[in-house]
Amino acid sequence: MKIIIVGCGKVGRTIAEQLNGEGHSITVVDINSRNVNRLAEHLDVMGVEGDGASRDVLSDAGVENADLVIAVADEDELNLYICLLAHCSGAKNTIARVRKPIYHKNISESQAMRKAIGLSLMINPEKIAALEMSRLIRFPSAIEVDSFARGNVEIYTLRLKPDHFLVGKKIADIGLLKGDIFKGESRICLVERDEEITIPGGDFVFAPNDKVSFICRPQKASWLFKKFNKASAVKAKNVMIIGGSRTAYYLADILKESINVKIIEKDPARCDELSDLLPGVNIVRGDALNEELLNAEGVEKMDAIVTLMDLDEENIMLSLYARQKSNAKCITKIERIVFDNIVDTLPLDSVIRPRELTAEAIVQYVRAVKNSEGSNVLSLYKLSDGKAEALEFKISSKDSPVVGKPLKLLDFKDNLQIACITRRGKVIIPKGEDTIEPDDLVIVVTTQKGLQTIENILR
Repeated sequence: MKIIIVGCGKVGRTIAEQLNGEGHSITVVDINSRNVNRLAEHLDVMGVEGDGASRDVLSDAGVENADLVIAVADEDELNLYICLLAHCSGAKNTIARVRKPIYHKNISESQAMRKAIGLSLMINPEKIAALEMSRLIRFPSAIEVDSFARGNVEIYTLRLKPDHFLVGKKIADIGLLKGDIFKGESRICLVERDEEITIPGGDFVFAPNDKVSFICRPQKASWLFKKFNKASAVKAKNVMIIGGSRTAYYLADILKESINVKIIEKDPARCDELSDLLPGVNIVRGDALNEELLNAEGVEKMDAIVTLMDLDEENIMLSLYARQKSNAKCITKIERIVFDNIVDTLPLDSVIRPRELTAEAIVQYVRAVKNSEGSNVLSLYKLSDGKAEALEFKISSKDSPVVGKPLKLLDFKDNLQIACITRRGKVIIPKGEDTIEPDDLVIVVTTQKGLQTIENILR
């Protein structure tokens, strides 16, 4: 696809990297020549210096023949205008980053605005991050939660403590886990150990600190977490959000109906604004870097603590302090720090990177567009920091070599597992005798990269 990205900031760079890696033709546009040149040289893509809100600049970037224009400049209104201009100039699809709550509050108004300006997708990084955080809070022991098959299936990742009952046992020797967990509704699909990824078979033996990913229906997750560890199934009742950002607003708005939420924010004007926006949520004015304040507000009694300060370093420090003072699930937002190897060595429960989540959501949209043109990857999630992938395929052809044959007769590539099949809304954890049929949604977990069609899973 021919894709134009307007805005070479953190999000624009991340989107360009992911889409360029998937073989799309990328052109980046930014008013700052240094940003354009740096990104163009780094990725070997075309760069255009200029104001993306100019028809001439968009024309220089090839908007008339563009399959997609993505506007991720600093201002919401500017992004909406760029997409309107691109749509009127011939671009087939447009995506705008729009962050202000006012544009997302009324769904019917948002849909009307999108239709009026020909906008294909309106994406909100803060809301995406908040939704991801809310899924993690739903099961505090989970490190990651990824959703598939229109929300009918999720992949959960947790870490095994040294005294966990699975440690030292083979999958085949554990009745609960014999390829078919909980009456065929769940399965272990991935294990990470010391940065090494394994698609486990029956002979796999669990070790302390393994990160285990399993797939199941959300309705069965509580039961399964309870089997893994009774404490894992405990739902969060009290959540502290440190920092009153837009993400904090969206997260509190999601949680407030079922969870006691407390937000700590230093700026008095923002505290007043949040109090008006979030009736029933406890808004505390104060400096969260003050240890006495955190203790006075009951940090040790929290079930989950989310750090949403402006500086990554502050978020990391506060999360480490919270882990020392409580048993809470700590979720840390990181925006700018690039030393991933160092961050990964820190004892942080879950790290959320909004720009990567935003890029992932846009990449999923691009795959959906490609799917309508013949490719059948609906969605893709990177697991274990990108070392493995979970792909969702839509089976569109009855003539595919994977259709109608028992799975045990298919010659799959190494390090690959058919984790789940969804057929007319029914979730199937497949066995060797099961088959893939037309219109199925098939989730594949693998360390193989570059799979574009379901046929690519075969040798």
